[in-house]
Amino acid sequence: MAFITILFYAFIVVVIIQVVYYACFLFSFAIKRSETRLKKQIPISVIICAKNEAQNLEKNLPSVLNQDYSNFEIVLVNDSSSDNTLEIMENFASKNSNIKIVDVKSNEAFWGNKKYALTLGIKASSNDFLVFTDADCVPTSNLWLSHISSHFSNKESIVLGYGAYAKKKYSFLNKIIRFETVMTAMQYFSYAKLGLPYMGVGRNMAYRKELFFNNRGFNNHINIKSGDDDLFINEVATSSNTALCFSKESFTVSEAKPSFKTWITQKRRHISTARLYKVKHQFLLGVFYISQLMFWLLGITLLLTAFPWQWTASLIGLRFIIQWLCIGFTAKKLEETDLIFLAPILEVFLITSQLSIFIANKISKPKHWK
Repeated sequence: MAFITILFYAFIVVVIIQVVYYACFLFSFAIKRSETRLKKQIPISVIICAKNEAQNLEKNLPSVLNQDYSNFEIVLVNDSSSDNTLEIMENFASKNSNIKIVDVKSNEAFWGNKKYALTLGIKASSNDFLVFTDADCVPTSNLWLSHISSHFSNKESIVLGYGAYAKKKYSFLNKIIRFETVMTAMQYFSYAKLGLPYMGVGRNMAYRKELFFNNRGFNNHINIKSGDDDLFINEVATSSNTALCFSKESFTVSEAKPSFKTWITQKRRHISTARLYKVKHQFLLGVFYISQLMFWLLGITLLLTAFPWQWTASLIGLRFIIQWLCIGFTAKKLEETDLIFLAPILEVFLITSQLSIFIANKISKPKHWK
């Protein structure tokens, strides 16, 4: 019984950590209202790096071209594709004078490295203000560029946006992927709001070219295959130079991975970069994940023992209420309300998947961005 009592006290500590984390960190974004401040349209370069994305470019590029924006170019970067990606790019360029193509040939020193291709695209861009998205992404409105660019200012040279995944009926995997996306967005938006920006997503973000070259671009992590978005932001973002854009008109949407295997492969690349974050970010994110894992392990263990279940259930209920408030407000903001009541179930699957990915990455490192 003494051992079970120790587990219960440990559970109290874990619940306190979770409640404090949600209440002090994540709730700051959950209750923040979107600011719409459309203003004079500055010259923008949209950069899309594509590797074997012929079909997605043909389907999605018109949504970028049809933006209600007076002064923008699109820099299409063909990263050594083996399909007809370049042909599709050239076809669009022949009909649209604001398209510029950068054809990246295979380079032994940078083989399979998206950062090399992106750097060439950034160098080729004509404007100082850069907006990034992927070939499989579609802006949710023709005001996407207007909303993203409006958050640049004399001080703010980074704009973090939200990249959603399309909903798919009757797919539990799709819900897990979208739940993970909401949780990640809630974290990086909350941290940035509190003056601790640590990442962005390449599906929807922006920064100034001047910032990129003043900080030597991706040079400090060029040999890491992934991290063109989060590692760069982690390195250069500060409390004063980072803005948030999460108005509904500013979202991009892409198709989620169709199978658990392909999603795990994608997440292995993403998670592999976290070890290179600043120590303070690693610590805060690590404490949150470990406390999540321990909440479920200790909670279930205590409920299965002879320990008075009322105490355990009360702590579980307290944590769930705080979590649901944070996720509820955030999901409504990000138009993901169908995930709210499934949060506990999705969380169990997500933290289990993340644990397996962490173990897999310890055994072997993911090598290519695509």
